[in-house]
Amino acid sequence: MNNLEQLQNSQEYDVEYQKSAGEQLEKLKSSIENTVELSPKDAEAQTEKARLEALETAISVESGGKEKKKAKAYSALSRRGSISKKQRNESYARTIKQVQNELPIGSRLFSKIIHNSVIEKTSDVIGSTIARPNAMLSGAVVAFVLTLLTYTIAKTIGYALSGFETIAAFIIGWILGIIYDYLLVLITGGKEL
Repeated sequence: MNNLEQLQNSQEYDVEYQKSAGEQLEKLKSSIENTVELSPKDAEAQTEKARLEALETAISVESGGKEKKKAKAYSALSRRGSISKKQRNESYARTIKQVQNELPIGSRLFSKIIHNSVIEKTSDVIGSTIARPNAMLSGAVVAFVLTLLTYTIAKTIGYALSGFETIAAFIIGWILGIIYDYLLVLITGGKEL
């Protein structure tokens, strides 16, 4: 008799499970049809939500209709949001490690040296202060023009150059580039280009 009751309960369970699975499948199909009009992020979020609902329904059917206290399921929607500095750093470290593993040995060693946190931070500070692109470009252009001009004048009057002319011309151009950068930042309201 007990086996007969278990068999009937099991058959009822199977019927309920198949009905709820069918309903969830229809919901998934309709959500997929509706996602044609949505952006990829919204479509992904709706699909994830429907999958979680189907999973919750299957769990509640398996538990015999009794609600159990479930751990909060994190959907893709709830995981989205602002990315913390820790998450960004972890992702960066994983990416660097993955790329370094694919590099040849010489390049891998160079990459490990260059991507050392101390060297990266120093490079960022230098790049945002003294080695700004406009300053370097203007330094190079002014150095070329002034050195060419100085060489031409010195050659025509017979004067020997010392070699410091190019360095001095670069410094003059660099200073002009820094002044241009800071004026640009003042005019545009603090937005760096």
